[in-house]
Amino acid sequence: MKLEQIYTGCLAQGAYYIESNGEAVVIDPLREVAPYLERAEKNGATIKYVLETHFHADFVSGHIDLAEKTGATIVYGPTASPDFKAHIANDGEVLRVGAITFTVLHTPGHTMESTCYLLSDEEGKKVGLFTGDTLFIGDVGRPDLAQKISSDLTQEKLAGHLFDSLRTKIMPLDDAIIVYPAHGSGSACGKNMSKETTDSLGNQKRFNYALRADMTKEEFIREVTTGLTPPPAYFPENVLMNIHGYERIDKVMQRGNRPLSPAAFEAVANETGALLLDTRQASVFAKGFIPNSVNIGIDGSFAPWVGAMIPDINQPILVIADNGREEEVVTRLARVGYDQCIGYLQGGFESWINEGRESDQIDTLRTDEIADLLQNDPSIKILDVRKESEFLSEHVIGAENIPLDGINNRLSEIDHDKKYLVYCAGGYRSMIFNSMLRARGFDNLIDVQGGFKAIKEKAALPISHYICPTTIV
Repeated sequence: MKLEQIYTGCLAQGAYYIESNGEAVVIDPLREVAPYLERAEKNGATIKYVLETHFHADFVSGHIDLAEKTGATIVYGPTASPDFKAHIANDGEVLRVGAITFTVLHTPGHTMESTCYLLSDEEGKKVGLFTGDTLFIGDVGRPDLAQKISSDLTQEKLAGHLFDSLRTKIMPLDDAIIVYPAHGSGSACGKNMSKETTDSLGNQKRFNYALRADMTKEEFIREVTTGLTPPPAYFPENVLMNIHGYERIDKVMQRGNRPLSPAAFEAVANETGALLLDTRQASVFAKGFIPNSVNIGIDGSFAPWVGAMIPDINQPILVIADNGREEEVVTRLARVGYDQCIGYLQGGFESWINEGRESDQIDTLRTDEIADLLQNDPSIKILDVRKESEFLSEHVIGAENIPLDGINNRLSEIDHDKKYLVYCAGGYRSMIFNSMLRARGFDNLIDVQGGFKAIKEKAALPISHYICPTTIV
């Protein structure tokens, strides 16, 4: 038996490839299916099943494309009702793959169709549990997402179902079984996930707060639902794509991976009203960029921030990227359902400048320059764009907290006529914030180089007393 976790850091997502005697399954695949096809081809194996643990909210699954390319059967647990051909398995049903088996365990709670798959090896020993978003390492799936799909569900009802699922289906299993979740730390599908991406079930019974043996259902519901913030706006859109289907990835890539000269790029932008998405490093972007473009760096939590900051999933997008990374950008946009990328700037920003075209820049400030600036102009305000939980834990005294993911609803709180120093943890999020506001006519924003980390290290500004972070997502 071969078992591989294929982990994607940008989404903190784990897909799985398991193979036995020339047959294989893929569990919770990402949108681009080439990595799974390559593994099967290399080993001379046939992908028999695509096992889906639930209708994902944080990414578009590759289940449909993978099934079409391989003839594999898509499998969901009980109550799932997709708009495409799939096998809806019964609770307790056994799926054979080569000499191994997967037992279907219906575990509603994160969503009502949520299902785990219990792996037994060639000797029939139960060795692994693929838990999707039902059980994470150190946490469980948030129970508020499915209520966006059904008005009959509340997060309290879902949390109650999750409590029952954990205690009747998962906790009775042997401690030696390895837990293989769909996500790790950094995902918005839970609130207290570990950086570890696998663990024994026994360890989770001992250390995961949600698996305490003496916990009542009421305590569980209260603890699991405390501190939940609204999920990213793109989550419901991704759920619907996973239920109803989507355009084939090959067509999406062909449309997006189209090189455009600076003149053609400008013309297409004017014709379509496309968003200009600059994916270069924040510090590079600040020194020069195409006017009205928005910076979301590819070397960060790119896909989730695209989903959080671009409200319309069907928004046409034109890409500015480092040379050679254009296809990567289009792929990572498609992972979260942004399929309307219509091309990229050939030669990158350098080609734009070489033709003498107009550019813009964002003012930045080193931490050793802050004191002099504030002394010369004490009216300058300080904005902290980190999450509320980060701000409450520790912040610059006197700073105002406007989290990046809420800026689309809080623009009225920012005064066009005032000057702001803007910081996040290290500079990634603050540049997204500053670029978005710059594109909307705010020209009095100054980015703090290195963010809060640099401010604290250099003692550039007074810092509040540290308070242990809460579990706010």
